[in-house]
Amino acid sequence: MKYQVLGTTMQCLSVDLEPGEKIYTESGAMAWMSSNIKMDTNFKGGLLKSFARAITGESLTFTFYEATGSTGNIGFVTAAPGKILPIMVQPGTEYICQKGSFLCAQPSVELSIHFNRKLGAGFFGGEGFILQKLTGQGMAFVEIDGEVLEKQLAPGETILVDTGHVAMFEATVSMDIQMVKGVKNVIFGGEGLFLTTLRGPGRVWVQTLTLAGLAGRLRPLLGSSKSSSDGGMLNSVSDLFND
Repeated sequence: MKYQVLGTTMQCLSVDLEPGEKIYTESGAMAWMSSNIKMDTNFKGGLLKSFARAITGESLTFTFYEATGSTGNIGFVTAAPGKILPIMVQPGTEYICQKGSFLCAQPSVELSIHFNRKLGAGFFGGEGFILQKLTGQGMAFVEIDGEVLEKQLAPGETILVDTGHVAMFEATVSMDIQMVKGVKNVIFGGEGLFLTTLRGPGRVWVQTLTLAGLAGRLRPLLGSSKSSSDGGMLNSVSDLFND
């Protein structure tokens, strides 16, 4: 399998599959494919795991793509502005990702649910109790909102991250939350009450954009745009009756 990550702020993934090679994704990520790519929507990991994913809001099934006869090409796109991060998953290494970040992977890579066992991190850590976990062996691709910063944490080293900016971390990294210190910081700091605590050893990937933050910035503009368009429509109707 050969791949290329194309683009800058709205990246796409172009994958060349040799005959018999497969790649799978959740629904909605495929943008194009050559005519010799065979598509098959099916369960992965058995019915129990599939229903568990569905209960937590994930896809019940996955879509598998296989090249037949000759080399085939297929493209996948992200749901928001950001980066596509290639990950070589190795046996014994687990990657914990934010919910909804999985783009596609080889069938030898297992995508499963990861439950955050710490009550505080589950309630206040920005991602809730349910995350995604990548295990197995092979290439996987994760979509990260905005730009991405990778940090290698030494044993015991701690980094504090604003909630929602934790994109992915190795399973050797422990995740918890702590309250922002200082009354003035809580009231006037604008960063919320809690920060996510990540403690090494292991790698951490931090994203520069959160969809919740982006939606908050756009909401006032969408409201004024709607009011303006409604006002324009009312004026047009009024002019019509006056005429």
